[in-house]
Amino acid sequence: MPSGLTALALGSFGIGLTEFLIAGLLPQVASSFEVSEAAAGWLISGYALSVAVGAIVLTAATARLPRKRILVGLVALFVIGNLLSAVAPDYRIMLLGRVVAALCHGSFFGIGSLVARSLVVPEKKSRAVAVMFAGLTVANVLGVPFGALVGERWGWRAAFWAVTGFGVLALAGIVALVPAGTAETSPPHQFRAFRSGQVWLTLAATALSYGGMFGAFSYIAYTFTEVGGFSDRDVAWLLMVYGAGLVAGNLIGGRAADHDRDRALILALLGLTATLTAFGLLATSATASVILVFLMGLFGFATVPGMITRVTDFARGAALAASANVSASNLGNALGAWLGGLAITAGLGYAAPLYVGAGIALISVIVMTIALRTARDAPRPRHTDPR
Repeated sequence: MPSGLTALALGSFGIGLTEFLIAGLLPQVASSFEVSEAAAGWLISGYALSVAVGAIVLTAATARLPRKRILVGLVALFVIGNLLSAVAPDYRIMLLGRVVAALCHGSFFGIGSLVARSLVVPEKKSRAVAVMFAGLTVANVLGVPFGALVGERWGWRAAFWAVTGFGVLALAGIVALVPAGTAETSPPHQFRAFRSGQVWLTLAATALSYGGMFGAFSYIAYTFTEVGGFSDRDVAWLLMVYGAGLVAGNLIGGRAADHDRDRALILALLGLTATLTAFGLLATSATASVILVFLMGLFGFATVPGMITRVTDFARGAALAASANVSASNLGNALGAWLGGLAITAGLGYAAPLYVGAGIALISVIVMTIALRTARDAPRPRHTDPR
């Protein structure tokens, strides 16, 4: 794998770190700025909303620029946002820093995935995307404990200074290691990519697959403690088991997608559906919970490399479609969390989000099956990666 992928993976690690570490720092930040827990929560939800908006707006706005230059600008924006958070004198500047840092998130992963696949031969394109996303999955494992540890020893600002440092390293790596690429296609072509029914079906399957996983994951701490009998202290290491599943699923999914993408996607979605159903049935078993939360992460993230290469193939390499895939995943997260919350509010218990997630994942299987069957009758897209 080319050294440029290492730089992209470092960038995805930094972006993932700033997304996840705030969860372990919220009490300190709320106390420091003397705001309520609900107000502090906007540092998370505001970030997510900014990701969804930035993915589309920034990708469309930079459509005529060379992709390497765009990546450099996005990581610079990330550094500025985290620097603002590190030095923020009040809550408003802190929130602004979070929003600025989040703007680069969707576009970085969208455009970065196209750059990653352009660095390797076509037979390894999904694995290249998986290598880039490996930084994000590792950050998922380390983000919350890293933030909590650094925040406890040196204060919450030190955590954001550390992330800023990671951003500077990623910026230097991209400048030095990622080769200069061609300019992106013009904006009209970007939007023409959405005329493809396969693009929309893949985006829908992406949203539903994420919705299935995060419908369950959003309330997994309650499932562990209220159903599985785990203590509050157990939740941290159980989440690391889940994160290890994400790392494994990303790498396995990338390799499997390069071998047979259609089959890999269907098997991963079926695996996620079966895992969540079994988890709901066996949530009272501690041993089963540990195994199944790992499998939930594995099958849930095994779809990511294949979904991205599929949507960009049918979009003929349009970066806007790749970034839309990131927005679709965030919309799926919100949908799953909302439906899981409704199930709990309805009094169905803390295992109910697992069944909700299984239902959403099953719909994603149906959508992907329709996509694969209709694609057989459509002409195969020819996609040329920029070199």
